[in-house]
Amino acid sequence: MTSDPHAPEPRTAKAELLLDAARRAARYVDSSREREVFPSEAALRGLDRIPRELGDAGMESEEVVARLDELGSPATVASPGGRYFGFVTGGTDPAAAAASVLLGAWDQNVALPVMSPIAALLDEIAARWCLRLLGLPETAVASFCSGASIANLTCLLAARDALLHRAGWDVAERGLAGAPPLRVVASAEIHASVAKALRAIGVGTRQIESAPTDEHGRVRVDRFPPVDGLTLVLLQAGNVNTGHSDPFDRLVPAVREEGGWVHVDGAFGLWAGASEARRHLVDGVELADSWATDAHKWLNASYDSGIAVCRDPADLRRAMAFSAAYLDGGAERAGAHLSLQMSQRARGAEVWAILAALGRNGVADLVDRLCGHAERMAGLLGAAGADVLVPTALNQVLVRFGDDATTDAVVAAVQADRTCWAGGTVWRGRRAMRISVCDASTTAEDVAVSAEAVLRCWDRVASEAPGASER
Repeated sequence: MTSDPHAPEPRTAKAELLLDAARRAARYVDSSREREVFPSEAALRGLDRIPRELGDAGMESEEVVARLDELGSPATVASPGGRYFGFVTGGTDPAAAAASVLLGAWDQNVALPVMSPIAALLDEIAARWCLRLLGLPETAVASFCSGASIANLTCLLAARDALLHRAGWDVAERGLAGAPPLRVVASAEIHASVAKALRAIGVGTRQIESAPTDEHGRVRVDRFPPVDGLTLVLLQAGNVNTGHSDPFDRLVPAVREEGGWVHVDGAFGLWAGASEARRHLVDGVELADSWATDAHKWLNASYDSGIAVCRDPADLRRAMAFSAAYLDGGAERAGAHLSLQMSQRARGAEVWAILAALGRNGVADLVDRLCGHAERMAGLLGAAGADVLVPTALNQVLVRFGDDATTDAVVAAVQADRTCWAGGTVWRGRRAMRISVCDASTTAEDVAVSAEAVLRCWDRVASEAPGASER
């Protein structure tokens, strides 16, 4: 029998495996709203069936994917399901989720343009779009990395080397031993990841001068210490507890006039600049020298995705560029010369997909919508007697249920209830629940159902503990 010359070629085993994985992923997405936010005890017990020891013989790839889905999927935290309000964890934009499947198959390295022209192009476009959306100088340079922690580290390395360069000290040639000492002034509310980045660039906690903050967590201008040309100042857009931002318009010009460097940690708060209605909350942020933000928070890129931005591209290249006989050092934009990594996935391509799908208006609507959800959540809980500790700014809600013990018990009860998930924190020495609305798929109904669940848990805690605070 003669074979049909027009018959399609059979799919390869790899293609079949990818289709199977994609189908399983689609089923997972479709069921995300039917699942409890935190995995059940049965699902967690199912993890005991995950092989702990590496056998001599491998498993079939199909079996590996099936095992991951059947045991792993039920044990995931439903952070992209609309009712996860823990930490500052975004969901996954549909375009981002779909693009990541294709990008995973592409497996492109964006270290050098010659390694992937398409990845390099999308990286450049996405970086330029982000600068425009955030209201940052278009002459700045943006570099994609693994998250705001690495973005902060990248910018602080650039800041350290730039300040010393201005003082006539070449870090690349002479190292740090004997270098002029830098002063570091940081908001008393600066995020722990920034302190970690400072440690990585050689700055210990005793070297950090703390700038006092007000009742909203914003740096107080009237108590800001004097600075000079060897001072690195660390401010933030979006306090991790309150969502409030530092008064950039009053602080940054004064620091830069003295020759200091201002870095802004804007992991989520920097995206207020994308909304005409919220842009005033970060007035003056564009005047800084460097900025760090996440795409996997408010923008809802899949993990992991951060953005480091420097006003002067030469400052970033000074700290990050390197040379080797086989590398092209002349490319105008190459990931390897703008970040800590050489090999790196094409994160900018996924961000391009999100922005292309949303457009400028869609990003602004996303910011406004999530801020509105946070205001609605605060209003529902406050109306029922909970103490909203700070007026809501952006997408963060800070709430307390009487005393510390009751608040902790309510947080634990909400997490055990699994209707939604929120974490605990400490604000001004008092325990509180921190609710972060960061998932683009969150709806008004999600907010209402979640608020009802929180209040139900508070009632239960009050009824079970006679000494607990009642509402």
